[in-house]
Amino acid sequence: MTTGSDTAGASPGFRPLTARRIYAFLSTNAFTARGLYLNLGYWPRAGGIDEACEALVELIGETAGMGPGDEVVDVGFGFADQDMFWLRRFAPRRIIGFNVTPAQVRIARARLRRMGLAGRIDLREGSATQLPLPDASCDVVTAVECAFHFDTRERFFAEAFRVLRPGGRLVLADVIPAAPPPGPLRRRGRDFLWNAAAISFAIPAANAYPRDIYRDKLAAPGFGNVQVTSIRDQVFPGWHRAVMEDAALRRRLRLSGWLADFLLRHLDEDAIYRAFDYVLASARKPA
Repeated sequence: MTTGSDTAGASPGFRPLTARRIYAFLSTNAFTARGLYLNLGYWPRAGGIDEACEALVELIGETAGMGPGDEVVDVGFGFADQDMFWLRRFAPRRIIGFNVTPAQVRIARARLRRMGLAGRIDLREGSATQLPLPDASCDVVTAVECAFHFDTRERFFAEAFRVLRPGGRLVLADVIPAAPPPGPLRRRGRDFLWNAAAISFAIPAANAYPRDIYRDKLAAPGFGNVQVTSIRDQVFPGWHRAVMEDAALRRRLRLSGWLADFLLRHLDEDAIYRAFDYVLASARKPA
C-alpha cells in the first residue's frame, strides 16, 4: 500500500518496519464488516464504519470529478474496495491500481475475477514513486490514506504530475502532523505522539510537515488549483466513537481484551489525536 524498499539502508541482520510488512501482517483484518476497507472513514452522515469508509472514497471521487471516459490511477489500493466502488458510482473507463504489498495485490485480483471486473480494473504490483506508466497517460490519480508512507511523498507528487494528462486531477486523503501548538510542553507532546505513530506506521521523517508546507510541496511540480483542506473533525471523532462503541470493530482491529478496553475508556479523543491532522488534498495539472 506504499512505496520503498524493504532493505534499503538496513544494516546486516536488521529488518526495518515498512508499510509492506505492516499490511502483510494485517492480512485481511479489515476495518469493515462488509468488504475489506482500511480507511478511517468520513463521518458526517455515516451510521457506522462501513458507511463511513464508503463515504470517504465517494468524497475522493467527487473531489476528483471522476466520471465516464476517465483513466484513473489509484496508488495504495488496499484490497480494491475503493476501485470497485468508484467503478459502480462514477463509471470511469478504466482503473489501474498500484500496490507494493504482494498479498494485497493477489487477494484483490482474485476478488475482481470472482466479480467479473478484472477487465475494468487492472491491479499491479508497483511503486507510487516510480510509476511504470507513460507520460500524460491518465486523467485522475488518487491515494487514499497511504501517501504518508511514501518515500517520499514529494517524489509521488512529481510522478503524479508526470503521468497526468493536461487538465488531470490528483486527489489524496492523507494524515499529517497538526500545526505546532503554543507552548514548548504542548509542542513536545505533539512531537512525541507523531514520532511514536511514525515508528509504528512506517512514516518517513521527510513526510512530517503541516498543511502550509504540504500545499507548497504539492504545487512545486507545477500543479495549479491546489487545495489542502483539513477534514479532521469529520474523520477522527467519528472513528474514535466507533472504536469505543463497536466491539466487533475492536476485535477486527485486535483491540479486544481488558487492557485495550481500559486504555480506550481512559484516553479521550484529544489525548489520542491532537498530534494529527487529516487532509483532503487536490490539485490540477494545467491544461
